[in-house]
Amino acid sequence: MEQKKRVRSPITVVMGHVDTGKTTLLDKIRGTAVQAREAGGMTQHIGASFIPIETIFEIIRPLSDYGIVKVDKNKFFIPGLLFIDTPGHEAFTNLRARGSSIADIAILVIDVKTGFQPQTYESIELLRRSKTPFIVAANKIDRLPGWKSQPDTPFLISYNKQSYTAKRNLDLVLDELIGRFYDIGFSADRYDRVSDFRKTLAIVPTSAVTGEGIADLFLVLIGLAQRFMGDRLKLDLGEAKGSVLEVRRTIGAGTTIDVILYDGVLRRGDYIVLGGRGRIIVTKVRGLLIPKPLDEIRDPRDRFESVNEIIAAAGVRIVAPSLDDALAGSPLYAVSSDLPEDEFKSEIESKKKLVLEDIGKLIFRTDKTGIILKADTLGSLEAILGKLRELKVPVAIADVGDVDKEDAIHASVVKERDPKWAIIVTFNVDVLPEAKEILDKEGIPIISDNVIYKIFEKIDDYLYEYEERVRREMLENLVYPGKIMILPGYVFRRSKPAIVGVRVLGGKIKPGYTLIREDGKEVGTIKQIQSEGENVSEASRGMEVAISIDKAVIGRNVKEGDILYVNLPENDARLINRKLINYLTPDAKDAFLEFLKIKRKIKGFAWGM
Repeated sequence: MEQKKRVRSPITVVMGHVDTGKTTLLDKIRGTAVQAREAGGMTQHIGASFIPIETIFEIIRPLSDYGIVKVDKNKFFIPGLLFIDTPGHEAFTNLRARGSSIADIAILVIDVKTGFQPQTYESIELLRRSKTPFIVAANKIDRLPGWKSQPDTPFLISYNKQSYTAKRNLDLVLDELIGRFYDIGFSADRYDRVSDFRKTLAIVPTSAVTGEGIADLFLVLIGLAQRFMGDRLKLDLGEAKGSVLEVRRTIGAGTTIDVILYDGVLRRGDYIVLGGRGRIIVTKVRGLLIPKPLDEIRDPRDRFESVNEIIAAAGVRIVAPSLDDALAGSPLYAVSSDLPEDEFKSEIESKKKLVLEDIGKLIFRTDKTGIILKADTLGSLEAILGKLRELKVPVAIADVGDVDKEDAIHASVVKERDPKWAIIVTFNVDVLPEAKEILDKEGIPIISDNVIYKIFEKIDDYLYEYEERVRREMLENLVYPGKIMILPGYVFRRSKPAIVGVRVLGGKIKPGYTLIREDGKEVGTIKQIQSEGENVSEASRGMEVAISIDKAVIGRNVKEGDILYVNLPENDARLINRKLINYLTPDAKDAFLEFLKIKRKIKGFAWGM
């Protein structure tokens, strides 16, 4: 019991793709907790649901009653579990708390029928990057063919009551999930088969609708927290530390902040230090509000009660002046107003540096060439910024808030330096009219979405299309490889200039292109190309046309049936060989490689390709 007083509740986030049942699972967890609230019930905090250990014991006790596992309530030392209950999970798996994640553990929800989806991979990447341990809820088992639901029953009991077909269907989808995890570097298995939870990812089959597997899910969460998180969960009853969840206008209180406290004690009258737009905010706590036990958090009637202090881990709404510019996702530190004046000032400055250090890694404006990134919260900004760095996409500006005139002007400057990176990337923010006018005038693209993985897909598409366009433009400005044959019987004039019929065997030819023979000797320059009596600007593979060649003398330096190649300038040949060869058509590529062989046979020739 002494240890219980010195540890906080693990902070748990629920993640996964859209429509996998995350919200339903949370609702089921809350509903199950209400039904099992014999020992004090469940308190819902701001954006979070706290379930005390006594209630959790009631939830998992059926596992003990069925003889699946022995559960000893006296061995529990954590106070309970604090579930972060909010959309936009990316804001919580990677928020900084002195370099660590605010989330202690996560539940990754996967629909057993649809399996891995884009946001599944995104969630795993976020968890991997923040080094947050997680378990998998293989959800919606009640929708598998042949499954007969056993409401609110432990998974293993329900599984044993299923038909052979239902069991086989579940085993098949679990094997598929296990295989997918193996492909991305994880060893995974159904939770009851795992012997070492540090090495193998636990998969718990669940149904958020029927409640099957909920007891098993809590058993694994509590087991992992108790066995592996003792040191991490040690509670410092000093000044509070937390993360800003939301900034909102509240009737009668002005701008307030919803905060997840992950350590310490926050008291009315304490000073708090947090990040704001363009400044560090230092303000005094006037009020601490929490929902009443079991009150519906979305119901505005009689929802909150005022408290004088709150102990981590918890969610709380803070009332204080000067919060209009507060940043969602900012770290928050408290300083007691009871400290001696010199010590108080020193602590405030120390906390300012901590906030500035955290935010400074994310919010910046530089003169370097790169994209402009704007997001709604620091958590979103960090998630996107981390991935962009992995992709080696340079970022000139990273900030929270709408795209303004200054951002647009900076993008215009970037366009002059390197048009490739003159783009605006936004996540859940607007482009202000003044900025939109500049961006439209300059033709600067805006990449925007409210789903993170789609942002990266759009950036990939943009970069691919940009590179394709640049390469096409480069090729259009170069002498293009070409290979022709002089058709026997189609000599219309032998010289001054020679006029002959040719077939284009590869690539293309244009007026002004110089031709060489297979021995590397120059024949002459194409003056004109005609097809069916009309002048044409070029001829490509498969076309038969008449061309005039100055300096060519049929029967002397060239004859019927000869194969001729376009003589590429050295710089053009180097550029094609090093950067553009894969953008040639297959026939042009063959013609180019044959041309290189001809050049390399010439004595003393060396282009160093």
